[in-house]
Parts: sequence; C-alpha cells; structure tokens
Amino acid sequence: MSWVSPKGTQRIAVGVLGAATLATLLVLLFIIVFVLEKGLRTLSWNFLFTDPQNMGRAGGIFPTLIGTLLLPLLALAVALPLGVGTAVYLTEYTREGRLTRLIRFGTDCLAGIPSIIFGLFGFIFFVTILKMGWCLLAGGLTLAIMILPTIIRTTEEAIRAVPYSYREVSFSLGATRWATVVKVVLPNALPGIVTGVMLSIGRCIGETAAVIFTAGSSLHLPGSVFDSVRTMSVHFYILAREGVSAENAYGTAAVLIISILLLNVSTYWLMHRFIGRRA
Repeated sequence: MSWVSPKGTQRIAVGVLGAATLATLLVLLFIIVFVLEKGLRTLSWNFLFTDPQNMGRAGGIFPTLIGTLLLPLLALAVALPLGVGTAVYLTEYTREGRLTRLIRFGTDCLAGIPSIIFGLFGFIFFVTILKMGWCLLAGGLTLAIMILPTIIRTTEEAIRAVPYSYREVSFSLGATRWATVVKVVLPNALPGIVTGVMLSIGRCIGETAAVIFTAGSSLHLPGSVFDSVRTMSVHFYILAREGVSAENAYGTAAVLIISILLLNVSTYWLMHRFIGRRA
C-alpha cells in the first residue's frame, strides 16, 4: 500500500506542475526584463527611422526593420500555400498508407534539421548554383523550406481536430469535397493554422544562420528581391559578436522582443475575435 493517499498524490502533482509552469514564466520574464532594461534607454524615433552609420556604431536600424518585415512575408508567401495544401491533401484527399506515412516521415525529418544546414543548402543551391547571390529572394526561399514542416504539421493536426460530423452535414447538403474543405473545414481549423503561422513567423524573425548565408547582411534598403538585406537578428548578432556597439545591440534586441510580443498579442486577439463571431 502506498504511503501517500490519492488526494496527496494529486496535490503533489499539481504542485510540481505549477512549479514547472512558474519557473518557465520566470525565465521568460527574466529574459524580457533583462533585455528591455538595457535596450529601452537606446530607443528613440531617430534610432528606429534612420540608417545605421559607421557599420552600426551610430545611427538607427531602419533598413533592418524593413528586412525583418520582408523576409518572413516572402517566406510565408511561398510556404503557406504549400504547407496548407499538403495538409489538406494528407487529411482530406488520401487514405492512410505508405505515401502519407512517407510524407509525414519526410516532414518530421525536415523539421529536425538544424537551421545552419538550411543556410548551407540555401547558400549552395540558391546563392551559388542558381546564381541569385546574397539576396532577399534567396533568404526568403530558404526560410520557406525551413518553416514548411511546422505549417504542414500544425495545419494537419488542426484539420484533424475538426469533427467529422461537420463534413457529413456539408456532404448531405450536396456540397463537394472541395467546397466542404474551403467553407467548413479550413474556417474551423483556422486557430490551429494561425498558431502554426505564428510559430513560423517567430522562427523567421529570430533566425540568424540561415539568413546570413543567403540574404547577406547589407545595411542598405533593398530595391528589389535580388538585393541583399539584413534582419534585426543578424544585426544584433554582428554588433554583439564583433563588439561594434553593445548599446545599439541591446536596442536592436529590445525592438525585436517588442515586435514579437506585439505580433503575438495582436494576432491572438484577432483570432479570438474571429472565434467569438463564429460561436
């Protein structure tokens, strides 16, 4: 007989899980407070909307802000249709078999590849073989390949979570499979799809190795997709690693954290409003 009663075991489990949750929140808060405490003092309109001077020792970060915005948008423009389309095909248009298991296995393997390997692949294939050079397009395509597994798997799980009875009602009303997918399945799976998109955007914004090998690190505003660009994460890495300016490095990190927080909060607010209207 166990020396701990079932209620005691329950209390211990709740306490351990609560402590783990609290520890996670404390680590997150410590990182945010530490970076913001050192970086907020650097922030100003001049810092946000002027070009870097003297290799980042002075001036602002405006070109890196634009680069951080354009690269994820380009990556999503490529990966989102492919990822959602693949998930729809796996869940709605095929039966479970060798092909679907092979696709899922390949997707899981792709998700486990380190980002620096994606950067090396992008450098060899897009930059060298296709002769794109270090540019926005090469970086966007590399990031698209990198985030594709996340979008596929999260979308697939979101679609599977939609009750099959919804499909049956749609079919009984004479709707085709495609109409059912577009008007019934995908709208109800939207929260899960948005979650995958947010994870993908976060990975794109915070990525350094894959970007610096493919998009380059130019401090000028890109005039086209074939121009080199620098993101805030790359800018922060270069400023900190080379000891260019610790003050501007912390300022860049603060802007990066604030941008991600605002993006997540606004997206989840819009998502919950959408869910509330459909309820």
